[in-house]
Amino acid sequence: MESIKKYVAEVIGTFVLVLLGCGTAMLVGCDAKNGGGYILTALAFGLVIVGMAYCVGNISGCHINPAVSLAVLISGGMTVTDFIGYVVSQCLGAIAGAGTLKLIFDLGNVTDMTGGYGANGLAGVNGNAGAGIIVEIVLTFIFVLTILGVTSKNAKHGSFGGLIIGLTLTLVHIFGIGLTGTSVNPARSLGPAILAGGDALSDLWVFIVGPFVGALIAAVVYKCLEPAVKAAPVPVEKAAAPSKNTSTAKPANHNNKKKKK
Repeated sequence: MESIKKYVAEVIGTFVLVLLGCGTAMLVGCDAKNGGGYILTALAFGLVIVGMAYCVGNISGCHINPAVSLAVLISGGMTVTDFIGYVVSQCLGAIAGAGTLKLIFDLGNVTDMTGGYGANGLAGVNGNAGAGIIVEIVLTFIFVLTILGVTSKNAKHGSFGGLIIGLTLTLVHIFGIGLTGTSVNPARSLGPAILAGGDALSDLWVFIVGPFVGALIAAVVYKCLEPAVKAAPVPVEKAAAPSKNTSTAKPANHNNKKKKK
């Protein structure tokens, strides 16, 4: 039952990420020349993470990203069964989010400024898949490494973890939107690509391979760099001092003296 709750939380979180993140890009556009739309799209993705971290984070950890789940799996934070459940849930949430956007924009006859439901693409790197993969590996590495550091049980970052992670996602979007649209999340790329089809679907493998490789490297690097936790010294109990007979009572005299007549 607990696992089902986690999976539902991941569906909801990824749904919101695609709906609000990609939806913002569709409304305002995210061309690098259009600075306002560019920044708004980056902020939308980051702010969703902040909100969901303090919402579904209490239930599932707010991965809402198969690459993050892979890093957590490698770090020993989840089972293979849960990993599969998380990835399936995240993909379902992303598809549902993209489907909802299509419904809204089609019914409302709203112009999609991205032309493909906010799908990732390689136009910013002139169609070069190699450059696109490098961008996604590096950005995912930075993002996932931050998550592992913030959520490490060996460090205490208080209640600001969700804010730090959200701001980091905003940062990598600011750099990557003009290159690949910034995926760092295979599920986020899958949903819009399925509905957009065409180049978005044919280039989808870049936005699956890149984030997974980046997350894998981040997990391995963090494992190597994370300081070992020193075991707390076991207190040595002092041997109890032998108890002393503190009784002041004198032993009874069993030799009764005869009374004189």
